Formats: sequence, C-alpha cells, structure tokens
Amino acid sequence: MQRRTILSLATLAALPLAAKAADPVKIGFLVKQAEEPWFQDEWKFAEAAAKDKGFTLVKIGVPNGEKTLAAIDNLAAQKAVGFVICAPDVKLGVAINRAAKRHKLKVMSVDDQLVDGAGKPIADIPHMGISGYEIGKQVGAGLLAEIKARGWKLEEVGVLRVAYDQLPTGRERTMGAVDALKAGGMPAANVVDAPQAKTDTESAFNAANIAFTKNAKFKKWVAFGLNDEAALGAVRAGEGRGIKADAMLAIGIGGSQTALNEFTKPTATGFFGTVLISPKRHGYETAAMVYDWATAGKTPPPVTLTSGILMTRANQAEIRKQMGL
Repeated sequence: MQRRTILSLATLAALPLAAKAADPVKIGFLVKQAEEPWFQDEWKFAEAAAKDKGFTLVKIGVPNGEKTLAAIDNLAAQKAVGFVICAPDVKLGVAINRAAKRHKLKVMSVDDQLVDGAGKPIADIPHMGISGYEIGKQVGAGLLAEIKARGWKLEEVGVLRVAYDQLPTGRERTMGAVDALKAGGMPAANVVDAPQAKTDTESAFNAANIAFTKNAKFKKWVAFGLNDEAALGAVRAGEGRGIKADAMLAIGIGGSQTALNEFTKPTATGFFGTVLISPKRHGYETAAMVYDWATAGKTPPPVTLTSGILMTRANQAEIRKQMGL
C-alpha cells in the first residue's frame, strides 16, 4: 500500500513536466507591412511549415521600431523559441539582436538584411533574401525585350525609376534595372527618379504623378520599383494622364496578388509583368529553419539568396504551377 502511494505521488509530481513538454513550440514571424500581399503570402506558407513541423506560428505586424521591440518582448512572454523578421528599418539590427539575445530567442531575417551601426550585415543573424541587383537586372532585361518587340525607339522612351533608396535592397533592385537598360542602349538622360515616401501603391502613384508632370516630353514610358506595388502605382498614375497600355510598360518585383489581379483583368494594362520571387521559400523555409535551429541545434546558412523568374499575363498560370503556387 505504501509503495503504491509513493508511485502515485511520483506520477503526480511528473505531471507538470509532462504538460510542459506537450506545450507547442512557438515561432514568431514579424513583418513590417502586414497588409501587403507579399507578407500575407509569406505568412500563409509559414503557417504551412508550422502545420508540417508541429509548431505554433505567432504572426505580428511591426510597422515601426517601438512595435518591433515590443513584439520581441511579447514573444518572450509567450515563451517562443525564436522568430523570423522583416524589420521596418534594417538599421534596427543591433537593437533586435540585443533583444533576441536577452530573451534567448533565435532570430533570422527575411527579405531585408539587418545591419549594424556601420551599415554592415550582422553576421550572427542568418538571412534569406534575394540578390536585389540581379533581380533588378532581370527587370531591365524584360523591359528591353518588350521594347524591342513593340518596335519602340530607345531614345523616345522615358524610364521611370520609382525609388525607395533608404532601403538598400530597394536601391539595388532599381539600379540593377537601370544598369541593364543602359547596357542595352537606353540613354542615361532618359532615366527619371520618382522618390516614394512608403513602399505602397499610393506612394508610388504620387511619386510617378509628379515625375510625369515634369517630363511630359516622353510619350512612351517604362517603369519599375522595388516591388509590384511601385510598378502598379506608376501604371495608375500614367492612366490618369492618358498614358495607356500601348505607351506604358511596367515590370514589378514579387509576383504578389497585386500582380495577379492585374493579369486577370479583361483588358491588359500597362502592368506587363513581374519578377516572381517565391514567397513559399521565404515564408516556409525561414520558419522551418528557425524551428530546426531552436529545437535541434541546426544553424541556418549565414545567407540564402533566392532567384526570380519573369511572369507575365501570358505565362502566369504555367509559371505559378512550376513554382508550387
């Protein structure tokens, strides 16, 4: 009887430990603009990783530095083991790294690489992103090919660079496009900068509108920016000024729902294409990597760069199928 009681007490004593072991592992996924289709797609694929791996995904929008640091504290309070982040400002890198270390959280950046006070990438934060410059060159090459297909004369074409240079990858993407166009014979004097205040369609629309007003001599335009929203903003501004699809050629970056919505319109618009980056890899793989890192000690590679592919109205169904979308 006494032995049975001792066993029962031992069993009861072990219950809290068993319950704790059964608690789901939590991984955070923090993004700077939760309303953007690209980040919605990343979250969707991160959720798929959570389902496959058996962890809980905590999705948090972090539009500024204060909310970013509060979100990290929040994750620690929820006993998360790590997080993936696309920060609102890459210069928050040191503060993010310090907060993660204080709470013993694994951290991995996605899309925009975090930098230190000197502007250099933080070596101990693994990163998954794209080669912004190479993606930009793909945009430029796509524009050149379509300019040639349409029989346009390069000297008569205005080049609208919707610029968000405070984000390094934003500048890399747009300058890659500019350099590819120049290498193809586009006059440097035809390039017009249109700085946008934010990375959404409305800001791009406002920036493009000003640029079109100041450069009315060009009757044909090509346009691009750091994402699909930038290219679409330029197209909408052009439409408002009578620059229709036969005189406007824009290629975005991302392959987001924004682009797909344009492709499915009954009549083609000036939004010709998008360089599709896989949100599946950026969402699924980063979340899975942080999980494996926190639970199995498998450190992610220091840098993983993904590539893109030009998707147009004509090939979008086939391309999306190839990319598992």
